[in-house]
Amino acid sequence: MRHAPAPPHVSIHPAQLVADGYDAATLEIEAPASATPRISISENPHGASVQDVSFHTNDWQARIRAGVVPGRIAVRVEVAGFPAAWVELNTTPDYADSDGDGTPDVLRLDDESDRRAFRRWFTFLAEVQYFQQPGARPAEIVDCAALIRYAYREGLRGHDSIWAGEAGLPVVPGLPSVAKYQYPFTPLGAALFRVRPGPFQASDISAGAFAQFADAQTLQRFNSHRVSRSLSHAQPGDLLFFRQEAGHMPFHSMIYLGPSQITAGAARYVVYHTGPDGEDSGIIRRLTTDELLRYPEPQWRPVESNPAFLGVYRWNILRETP
Repeated sequence: MRHAPAPPHVSIHPAQLVADGYDAATLEIEAPASATPRISISENPHGASVQDVSFHTNDWQARIRAGVVPGRIAVRVEVAGFPAAWVELNTTPDYADSDGDGTPDVLRLDDESDRRAFRRWFTFLAEVQYFQQPGARPAEIVDCAALIRYAYREGLRGHDSIWAGEAGLPVVPGLPSVAKYQYPFTPLGAALFRVRPGPFQASDISAGAFAQFADAQTLQRFNSHRVSRSLSHAQPGDLLFFRQEAGHMPFHSMIYLGPSQITAGAARYVVYHTGPDGEDSGIIRRLTTDELLRYPEPQWRPVESNPAFLGVYRWNILRETP
């Protein structure tokens, strides 16, 4: 009488991680070197990811990297010729706010490759809207803050083939996505933008301190920080904020693109939506920094002598803590 084979022996150490996007455990699998295991996250799939699967002296090992969504995680291991094996991992919340700016550390992009990926997607998604016909743009883009919110949110998504098919863009670049987390799979869900002052607290998650909507003033006050009043210090993906004394929209924002990702040349650009004015729905403009510095209306020039120019701001998720 033949006995069914037993599942391969698996173990994971440690069995509890912090859901900070970086903490990791080692999964060990007793299986032949010739039988590459298939490892998947079968419960809470956005709570962890599988990396670096390789055979060592006596077993297979894989790195299980925590995501940012805390909870129970079930890891499934399949080896050809054997029943599937399971192992459980738990991740605990990370509610720290090292800079006290209201943005939890779990959302900060601490890795330089993640910061670079976000900057490139954010600036591309904003710039490409300038080349879109107005009717082909997302309906939500109606003013300067809406363009920023769209590019920020979509810049944090996983840019797979499904996303590309739904995005409706004329061209999709082959850029890596942010690895630490992907919208909307965060502790805040779809509510990315802080709308209240104060450092982050665990209660903020359910108390309405974050929302999907934020106007230009809210983006400036609670979601970004000033790095300079000199345009020369701007990096791609930074924001320029203005406050005009007159007008129905006193706060206005522009995105500093740096070099274009769509057209050739060494020029540096900004892009922004002018916003509605009466029956005029407004347009998206892309100017070189030289054009902006010589803009006919001096109150829109990003220079230190212009009191309406609030400065160059950087997203809190890009803040680099010494």
